[in-house]
Amino acid sequence: MRVRRLAAWTALPLAVTLGLAACGSGGSGGGSSDPDAAVRIEIAEPQHLVPTNTNETSGSQVLSALFSPLVDYDEANKPHEVAAESVTSSDNKVWTIKLKPGYTFHNGEKVTADNYLDAWNYGAYAPNGQNSSYFFEKIAGYADLQGEKPKAQTLSGLKKVDDLTFTVTLTEPYVDFKTMLGYTAFYPLPKAAFSAPGVLAEGYEQAPIGQGPFKMKGNWQHDAKVEVEKYDAFPGQQPKVGGVEFRIYQQPTAAYADVLSDNLDVIKTIPTENLSTAATDLGDRFQQSPASSLQVLAFPTFQKEFSKPEVRKAISMAIDRDEITKSIFKDSQQPARSFVSPVVAGYRENTIGTAGSFDPAKAKAMYEAAGGPKKIELSYNGDGGHKDWIDATCNQLKANLGVECVGNAEPKFADLLTKLKQKQSVGLFRMGWVMDYPSMENYLGPLYSTNGSSNYYGYSNPEFDKLLAEGARAATEDEAIKKYQAAEDLLAQDMPVIPLRYGQNNFGYSTKVKNVHVDLFDRVDLLKIERA
Repeated sequence: MRVRRLAAWTALPLAVTLGLAACGSGGSGGGSSDPDAAVRIEIAEPQHLVPTNTNETSGSQVLSALFSPLVDYDEANKPHEVAAESVTSSDNKVWTIKLKPGYTFHNGEKVTADNYLDAWNYGAYAPNGQNSSYFFEKIAGYADLQGEKPKAQTLSGLKKVDDLTFTVTLTEPYVDFKTMLGYTAFYPLPKAAFSAPGVLAEGYEQAPIGQGPFKMKGNWQHDAKVEVEKYDAFPGQQPKVGGVEFRIYQQPTAAYADVLSDNLDVIKTIPTENLSTAATDLGDRFQQSPASSLQVLAFPTFQKEFSKPEVRKAISMAIDRDEITKSIFKDSQQPARSFVSPVVAGYRENTIGTAGSFDPAKAKAMYEAAGGPKKIELSYNGDGGHKDWIDATCNQLKANLGVECVGNAEPKFADLLTKLKQKQSVGLFRMGWVMDYPSMENYLGPLYSTNGSSNYYGYSNPEFDKLLAEGARAATEDEAIKKYQAAEDLLAQDMPVIPLRYGQNNFGYSTKVKNVHVDLFDRVDLLKIERA
């Protein structure tokens, strides 16, 4: 959903995705001074570890160790080739992708064009139920792979040219297709990932085989850890550490305590309750950096009590974003009143207009006139450090709308996503988004288009879908942005979610590591981190 996608934790980037408290945090304890020793990084329990099924930040962090993307992004958020030698097109519709030679999977298989075609076809085929299937929608033939009984099993728009070259034909031109290729869903899969053509091998997800700088060390130990070690045959930039233990925590406060005691090396999100003391606790090991995250409260628009935009706007106006940002988050985040992040081209300030103004009297009158429910439930993932701001929001809704409001914590982010996918009743629910790739479209399409991969609210507006499609096939980025901005204006009218806060990375690390960087996608840069 991307992390990158859906984010589990609060000061997210977000959670923006995303175990047991300090579970599995025993073991070696401190670590060693050996520069090749593993570093220990906090994550939440991933929902999945198959690239086309991973749309939250914790899973994305693990996969960033195991796989090398076709492209990554420079400081200006422009794509540059990594595993790809070149990505070219003369018309933005037919793209030619040439792979760099020398890449191998961790089992020794050579990486070829077939590995990308196999992985993408698997991800796009509807019966496989992959969370990121949506990202292949722009490729010709996608429609034939949809439904309970698809007409085809492979995308007609994918063609192998030779072992290191393939072409991608889109149904319509898309100016940002190269930018899109940095997303997790576009990683390749080895032949060993399949037990038969198009059939994922049982157990692959428990020990994924990639072609990145690290390989799996054992299996995914659910609710405890995922361990990886350096892959010496990786042809790209080699990491400066011998491995990574991605340690799974249910409570951010437990992770923070472990960083203070040097029993954990990196916490990507300082818990809200520790923000006021983090600078003192950690000194210059408390760091902040830009993030692409957006935190929202989302509505199940398919439920009658939340079907009216007036009800949704009234709830938005009853929430004092500025107060919660200051009192709970100690200004470590910024109030949000738009549906896209300031880090992408096309961002405009305060696109939701009056719905973003704190006006309790007007909110209550509008709410009562629209027949808003007498009781509001706010669901959130308990493994993400959200309780304080959820409680503060509930208190505001009680006081300003005269309703009963309760918070409901699901144990894990994965649990909340599963309930939402099944359209179980959870009331309003917190969601966080971290961009998958730097484009305004990425904040709109996956989250709000009728068939969007992370549209858990049942929102559907044909005019919105039409504007998105027109933006996607625009000849230039500037023309595309105009269409995306018009689509965002429709969201402001309908308010399927309430934008609350933009995140920034607020992270900390132990005395045993250095050169720690957390990127716009809520991922620790595993090629820069070193043992101190």
